[in-house]
Amino acid sequence: MALKIENLHVTRGGKEIIHGVSLEIAKGEVHALMGPNGSGKSTLANALAGHPGCIVTSGAIALDGADLTAAAPDARAKAGLFLSMQSTPEIAGVTLSHFLRAAFNAVKPEPLGVMEFAALLRARMEDLKIDPAFSRRHLGVGFSGGEKKRAEVLQLAMLEPAYAVLDETDSGLDVDALKVVTDGLARIRGANVGILVISHNPKMLEALAPDRVHVMKAGRLVAEGGKELAERIGREGYDAITA
Repeated sequence: MALKIENLHVTRGGKEIIHGVSLEIAKGEVHALMGPNGSGKSTLANALAGHPGCIVTSGAIALDGADLTAAAPDARAKAGLFLSMQSTPEIAGVTLSHFLRAAFNAVKPEPLGVMEFAALLRARMEDLKIDPAFSRRHLGVGFSGGEKKRAEVLQLAMLEPAYAVLDETDSGLDVDALKVVTDGLARIRGANVGILVISHNPKMLEALAPDRVHVMKAGRLVAEGGKELAERIGREGYDAITA
């Protein structure tokens, strides 16, 4: 049971960005993907989610043995794949709770009624130590960077995907907000979910203690190792990592 990426080539805007990436993430594992800006990390994440602008020209994406290479984004979500984006939209008039219920019922085989969903949402927010009033705010409107990421972690906890790709969830966070995110991910982490964290932040990776660390440069994976690889990058930078 794994999310498998095999010899993936991806173009964006008519230019090949990803050049033959292969990666396998089993349930229960946390993998970190690091790399300098422009190395193709977000393009890979968007290709996994089925972004129409990221065109897979060869290779394959499979989830628990099912080929998702050509699947629509909603089919991937229903199959159990979750993407947390670098920036979240602002939708005035739609509360976070309404958004989460719509997302939950869209991917689950049996939708929940209003009262059942409200009880589940309260329980998840209590687990993550999130004020219940947060769910009544309009989606993304006036959210701080930390609040946006807290909403993403809550969405992840509610949807309970089989695999989650988190694209720079730590971006722009102060120390307190980063702790909220890492604590939330620690509560979600377990045998039933595989996680790929895209991050530049050695402190976040230190807190998450990923099972494997991968480094991408110019659309290729150039190094792989344990948490010591992230620690080395924190000390020496990406220039110390050569293909």
